[in-house]
Amino acid sequence: MKKKIVFWVEEYFYDPNLFQKSLSILFLPLSFIYCFIVYLKYKMSKPYDFGIDIVSVGNLSVGGSGKTPLVTALAQHYENSAVVLRGYGRASRGLVVVKNSNEVLCNVDVSGDEAMIYAQKIPHAIVIVSENRAEGILRAKELGAKIIFLDDGYSKHNIKKLDFLIDVDSVNSSCIPSGPIRERLWSKKEAVILKEQIDFKRVVELKNKSDKMSLVTAIAKPGRLDSFLPEVLSKNYFEDHHLFTKSELEDILRRDGADSILLTYKDYVKVESFALPISLLDLHVEVDERVFNIINDYRRK
Repeated sequence: MKKKIVFWVEEYFYDPNLFQKSLSILFLPLSFIYCFIVYLKYKMSKPYDFGIDIVSVGNLSVGGSGKTPLVTALAQHYENSAVVLRGYGRASRGLVVVKNSNEVLCNVDVSGDEAMIYAQKIPHAIVIVSENRAEGILRAKELGAKIIFLDDGYSKHNIKKLDFLIDVDSVNSSCIPSGPIRERLWSKKEAVILKEQIDFKRVVELKNKSDKMSLVTAIAKPGRLDSFLPEVLSKNYFEDHHLFTKSELEDILRRDGADSILLTYKDYVKVESFALPISLLDLHVEVDERVFNIINDYRRK
């Protein structure tokens, strides 16, 4: 039932049918109220200077936009970097140091899937999950970070930072609950809009390919994988951040007669210990030099 609700909401926001469009119109008064409350929160916030360079990568809408591979590419470029994120889908609470500059300190259940991607893909970086980003920033400084990347930090208006926003097209530009917009780009809020294929480009490498693969994924808007997919026996979509069991994947292998399960890296970090045959869609992004120039100019101020 939860899975059906998640996909219904995703359809409602990004590919609505006639009924969902009508429902969206009915929700407009609530959207105006929501957006006004968020605006007041923005106006009442005063950015605090933590005495360290902070770069945020975010988006305005609900759902995936490719923040994780972009943050990975940026943090890989700088020495003494740290990534601070909330840690959606983790079994822990509070502040957790997922990785210091030398080693991973917890498992994926504690860190959450996105934090574990950072921990595995950025060898030299500090990775911290914390609902309170300010606490995460201070801990990263204590551990020796010189530049901090915030995953999904646009709405943290109380933090002095450079804001990047990934440009995502949407047929519905209304605020929640009428549309997918969590927050507007406020007129006096400085942010740099990054466009795919201009400022960054996705590159996908298929690793450990087999003749018969079944796609299994638990990412938001899984249809965005279609342009990268090889031929698969089936597409099995789960809600974002779903924690797989070994039996779930075994059932799919058995049902399809598949040689391997095809996963994204986000899902791979949750199942690598299962010792099952896995093929991997390993995504990374190539970032235009303009983006690094913007960061370097910000750091010199």
